Amino acid sequence: MQPRQILKQMIDLNKAAFDNAFNNMVLLQEQMERVVNMFVDQSTTMTEEAKKAIKEWEVIYKKGFEDYKRTVDENFKRVESFFQQGK
Repeated sequence: MQPRQILKQMIDLNKAAFDNAFNNMVLLQEQMERVVNMFVDQSTTMTEEAKKAIKEWEVIYKKGFEDYKRTVDENFKRVESFFQQGK
């Protein structure tokens, strides 16, 4: 087996591992979001300003998560294009 093929397989394995781990993190994040939203909705002592801040934090967190995933995917594509050039 060629060294280039071995490296390509390693990159593919790393991408699959990252995708699986990221998908698990998304599931965990969605579950925690539901828990926090239930807490916020049922809270009688939390001010509207605090509730608004939590909702804004949720939006910022999701955007950061999406940006991170997009950046990692773009970099995996760059590495994959390197292996395509060598054919």
